[in-house]
Amino acid sequence: MQRIALFPGTFDPITIGHLDIINRSLNLFDRLYIGIGRNVNKTAMFSEEQRLKWINEIFRDSDKVTALVYEGLTIECCKKINANFILRGIRYVNDFEYEKAIADMNRSLDNNIETIFLTCLPQYTSVASTLVRDVIRNGGDASPFLPEPVVDTLKLM
Repeated sequence: MQRIALFPGTFDPITIGHLDIINRSLNLFDRLYIGIGRNVNKTAMFSEEQRLKWINEIFRDSDKVTALVYEGLTIECCKKINANFILRGIRYVNDFEYEKAIADMNRSLDNNIETIFLTCLPQYTSVASTLVRDVIRNGGDASPFLPEPVVDTLKLM
C-alpha cells in the first residue's frame, strides 16, 4: 500500500515554516498532496489561484508533491485522493492541543486515516501565515519568512 498524505491548510501565504514541514515529510510518504482548504471563516489575503501557483512553482521538480484546492471536510478530501495520512505541523504546545482535537475527530470519522504531527525546527516557531500577513499589510519586509516565488510576486504588487 502506498503511503499517501494530505497536508491541509490555507497557505495564505505559504511560508518557510510550511516548507520545513513539507520537505522533512517527503521521506515519510510516497506521495504528498498539499491541500488548500476553503475556510468560510477566513478571508484570504491571496487568491486560491495564486496560492496554488506558488506551491506548483516551488515543487515543480518534485514528482511526489501535488497541490490541490478542496472544500468541506479534510477527511473527505483524503478519501477522494486515497490518502491514508494527514500531515500537520506543530510549533507550540497549544498547537498540539488544538491539532489533537481535530485528529481525534477525524479518527472518529474514519479510523483508517492517521494524523502525523511533525514539530517545526526552532528557527521557524514564530513563522505563521497570520503574522506574515500582518507584516505585509503594514509594509514590512516579510521576505525572510517566505519562499522565493512568494517574495517575487510581492515585489510586483
